[in-house]
Amino acid sequence: MKPVNLQDKFSLITDYWNPRIAGELNGQYVKLVKFHGPFTWHHHDNEDELFFVVKGRFRMEFREPAAAGSPEQQRDVWVEAGEFIIVPHGVEHRPIAEEEVEVLLFEPASTLNTGNVRDQFTVPKLDWV
Repeated sequence: MKPVNLQDKFSLITDYWNPRIAGELNGQYVKLVKFHGPFTWHHHDNEDELFFVVKGRFRMEFREPAAAGSPEQQRDVWVEAGEFIIVPHGVEHRPIAEEEVEVLLFEPASTLNTGNVRDQFTVPKLDWV
């Protein structure tokens, strides 16, 4: 049992969209990741996700299913440093960062970063930082 210094851990991460495990508790991972640019549209069938912004800001885009006969709806939410947002399972989302942002994720250990999608952003096995 010892404290984890987020600033030190984030200084070890030099790439984007590649989460690292910083801690584990009760079947949940505490993950650290840097965002820059757009990510993949995706959802998680079973897991909720918590995104806490340590440094910077990003926009979370949400797609909401269309009602019969109307177009799909998109909604954007800005998440600033010191704020967090929880994305419930089943909700299609995509984070976008115009500049580098440092984010702490809290989610079940089973959560794949790209959820229901497999593409160039998918990280099937996470490393510890």
